[in-house]
Amino acid sequence: MDDSGNGALVLREDSDGICTLTLNRPEKKNAIDRALFKEFRRHIAAIESGGDDIGCVVIRGAGDGFCAGHDLKETPHSDRVGWIRHELLTLEKLTRLRQPVIAQVHGWCMTAGLELALSCDFIIAGESAQFADTHAKWGMVPGWGMSQRLPRRVGQAKALEMMLTCRRYSGRQAEAMGLANECVSDVELTARAREIAQEIMANSWHANGANKKLIYETDGLPLMQGLTHELMRNEGLDKDAAERRGAFQRKG
Repeated sequence: MDDSGNGALVLREDSDGICTLTLNRPEKKNAIDRALFKEFRRHIAAIESGGDDIGCVVIRGAGDGFCAGHDLKETPHSDRVGWIRHELLTLEKLTRLRQPVIAQVHGWCMTAGLELALSCDFIIAGESAQFADTHAKWGMVPGWGMSQRLPRRVGQAKALEMMLTCRRYSGRQAEAMGLANECVSDVELTARAREIAQEIMANSWHANGANKKLIYETDGLPLMQGLTHELMRNEGLDKDAAERRGAFQRKG
């Protein structure tokens, strides 16, 4: 599938098993309004219900940034709490995709944009990346999971620092605190995200999906409950597991 150039607010391009979703409001620094979000949700639902031809998803932003957050100029939804819940459940749907998801971040990654990136499994940052949570700056409280996902990624103390100061952090700082998995030059960013996606897809897609599911399903459980879950909810071997072992043995 390739819908580039059709005026869409979210572009989808599939290539060699990698689905790339590009937020496409560059003139607004990819700020999220309801129209963009509805398109994004449709794409996530399509990936979720689609065939087995996608092994990894990459989310990026058009223009000079990833996402500046919510579009604060848009009139709030008449059912604000209901709409936020709808958005939150969409990001949870993104997290729970069978496929590993990579956020490819350059430029601004602010507030809702950061919450979107945190909903992904990996964050690969360019050196131009600027991460921040500015909810408090605007007198707002997060509803997309910032208070839950950010401390799980960087620890409680650093999450409080980010949320209460509204300070900006560079791609290198994000890497150092564990917010980003790694930081590379902007010139290398697209190629590096693709390289990681290909590295992931060289392994069993069945095992990747099952391992990801186990990690998220057992998050926060005591060790013994987690071990029991891993055993009892185990999805078993991939259909090509014997072939993979045989290939390894033949090399020896």
